Amino acid sequence: MRKNKMLWGVFLALLASISWGAMFPVANHSFKYIDSFYFTIFRYIPVALILIIILLVKEGKEAFHTDGRGFYVWFFGTMGFTIYNLFIFWGQEMLGETGTLLASIMESLSPMVSVLIIWMLSRRRPSAFTLFSIGIAFLGVVLVVTNGDLGFLSNLHKQLFPLGILFFGIVGWVVYTMGGGRFPDWSILRYSTLTLTYGIVTTTGIVFLTTLFGLVEAPTIDAIYAVRYDMIFMVIFPGVIALLGWNEGVRILEPINSLLFLSFVPVTTLVIGYVQGYNLTLYDVVGTAFIVLALLLNNIYQRILLRKRSINNSKKVAYKQSATTSS
Repeated sequence: MRKNKMLWGVFLALLASISWGAMFPVANHSFKYIDSFYFTIFRYIPVALILIIILLVKEGKEAFHTDGRGFYVWFFGTMGFTIYNLFIFWGQEMLGETGTLLASIMESLSPMVSVLIIWMLSRRRPSAFTLFSIGIAFLGVVLVVTNGDLGFLSNLHKQLFPLGILFFGIVGWVVYTMGGGRFPDWSILRYSTLTLTYGIVTTTGIVFLTTLFGLVEAPTIDAIYAVRYDMIFMVIFPGVIALLGWNEGVRILEPINSLLFLSFVPVTTLVIGYVQGYNLTLYDVVGTAFIVLALLLNNIYQRILLRKRSINNSKKVAYKQSATTSS
């Protein structure tokens, strides 16, 4: 039974990671017809409706109460489904073809970004090895961004804004993920549904206002029809399945194991990009490999630390028991 549960967790985490890796090439196709802002609300409004129905059936009307934590539900929902989703696809759209792989890479770097955020908030400096891993990941990003051309420095000012947008989007997702710890008594379904609902309402309001002021162009019926299959994929896989499946996979496998599967995000994007005919360069491949390597090295290091702590805790318990017995 335990083995079957672990295999189920592996399947869910792998499916979520591959779905996230595939969503960036799909988004790149959609951007030829609709704006990234509309892409965001078109993909998540149906997901919110589906989750609302599932939550109502499984947990009843009481599950929709915020229990006096409405502000936190809205805040974390806005970080996850407004800041992350609007910014990650906006940055991808601005960067063009390169943005597809870069957005995927940023997604996989969320564990590294969380380390930096915790460092900033707690003032606790990460270990030298973790910083070394972050450095390797950063080098990988530089290789993809520059494509080996140091002349990009002359156009760096054109790249900084979209890259900053991508990074800020990932910060939003990291904050959203951390927010789950404030709701330990809520099910994954309840937290996901309520935060998504509050977040997508905020997102829709922003899209409406930007359209009203002429900053974003509303898509035509023909444009929406052209991306119908893209939206079906985005709703089912990166939407419902990945959102619920990843959280359940993390619960089964524990974070240290599930985070390994994020390595599949940029790899999936790279493979799909190659199949679609995207002109991949050696720098794209090597840069992605550096990022995967950084994730693996840091994960192995974290495992070693956990093992040492477990051994030390066992020794302390044994010592206390020995002292109690002798007294």
